Amino acid sequence: MVVSEPLQSCEWRAELMLRFACRGAGTVLAARHHRGPLAFQKPLYPEGADVCHGIVLHPPGGIAGGDHLVISAEAQPGARVLLTTPGAAKWYRSKHLPASQHLHISVGGGAALEWLPRETIVFDGARAEMTTEVSLAADACFVGWEMLCLGRSAAGERFCRGRLQLATRIAIDGRPLWLERGFVDGGSPLLDSPVGFAGHAIAGTLLAAGRDIAPALLMQARDCAANEAPARTAGVTVLPRLLLARYLGDSVERGYAFFTQLWRLLRPVLLGREACPPRIWST
Repeated sequence: MVVSEPLQSCEWRAELMLRFACRGAGTVLAARHHRGPLAFQKPLYPEGADVCHGIVLHPPGGIAGGDHLVISAEAQPGARVLLTTPGAAKWYRSKHLPASQHLHISVGGGAALEWLPRETIVFDGARAEMTTEVSLAADACFVGWEMLCLGRSAAGERFCRGRLQLATRIAIDGRPLWLERGFVDGGSPLLDSPVGFAGHAIAGTLLAAGRDIAPALLMQARDCAANEAPARTAGVTVLPRLLLARYLGDSVERGYAFFTQLWRLLRPVLLGREACPPRIWST
């Protein structure tokens, strides 16, 4: 269903709502609503009917000052969903107006949702606000990651102006499991401080929520992180019903190699299925 309300200015107001349900032996896209430049490619089933893969599309390719995006994804009880994006999200510079993206994820009983987007590039001068809220039932599972690139480092650009604001909240049965808020100002001493970004341009976070992590699995996860040990850019820690991994460095490819290796390790244990990378990652 398309809600065709006209936009009143050159600033994009875009919304995408997805609802997935368990029907018979498989997961189906039960509802889809969108307004503005957000869309969902058709459901894909590379690992069988049990898990629905999908690609969230933002056709403009970049987010400018004044743009506001809202993405809602619900996995109803028993559903299994993996969502990704076709390429990097780009946040353009803005003199005055901030841009925002709000991601709302709801996962019902016995369901699982994986949010595995490509990297987010925050241009020098961007004013970006990113909020993620995840609501889990008691026996639900969520795996998600975010890879942030501050400035277009491949072009020699640094994040010297602007501001990036981040907020993440994960709750199980309405009770907070993980709360994280922060901001980074362009040109801040934090970017070069050894207790901050230490001069690196790329920072990634992976969260796996809803399951307790056995000590043996944690050891294996830390072995994955040990591959990054020469630069001390990766780490893994565990809290009750939550695994947290961090990456800090200068290579998106190396960050994703670490996260993908960790995802391949965790998925069989947390979701009971071998990792099946989305086909779009190979294009």
